[in-house]
Amino acid sequence: MEIGCLFSGGKDSTFVAYHAKETGNLKYLITAKPKEWSYMFHYPNIELTKIQAEVIGVEQIFYESCSEKETEVEELEKIISKLKIDALTVGAVASEYQRNRVENIAKKLNLELISPIWNIDEVEYLKKLINVGFKIIITGVAAEGFTEEWLGREIDEECIEDLIELNKKYKTSIVGEGGEYETFVLDCPIFSKRIKIVESKKIYEGDSGRLEIKKVGLVGK
Repeated sequence: MEIGCLFSGGKDSTFVAYHAKETGNLKYLITAKPKEWSYMFHYPNIELTKIQAEVIGVEQIFYESCSEKETEVEELEKIISKLKIDALTVGAVASEYQRNRVENIAKKLNLELISPIWNIDEVEYLKKLINVGFKIIITGVAAEGFTEEWLGREIDEECIEDLIELNKKYKTSIVGEGGEYETFVLDCPIFSKRIKIVESKKIYEGDSGRLEIKKVGLVGK
């Protein structure tokens, strides 16, 4: 089975890429670069997915999206229709919006849809990421309770406990499925090298912000 993975460079899409590579034939990483904010696609540091694709060793289909609510889905379908694959894998955890649209594309193109983390226990999922060797940092925040200090923070056991507390207080998603936070993966089992941040800048205004990664390097494992 040849699999295409919708890939943003964050923890969820990287985990399903890892899952696909471990259990099947991961043929393509499919990455959309939105003009800015998008209903479907991740925006912060999206250009760095090219480096992630390099260390994963899988061909990347990288394209610029129109970023319009419905047109961007049609655009994605056209991109996928040109690929010789049997299945699509998606890193949706609880977002019906994203999963339903990808499911519709899969049905139209007669592809199997693989959603290995759909409705997964959020706390156990984050712990699993750490246990199997994922190094993840938070690169964007946009919800009550998240301050500038969260930008660049690594998701570790202490971070998970803090996310649980924010969930109790503000009802935010522990995995950031509602857009509360965005992530970037610096290392995981399918990376041939670790990504090291050389230069970055925090941009925080009002109650939201992002970590702009300006320069990275690769380090042997």
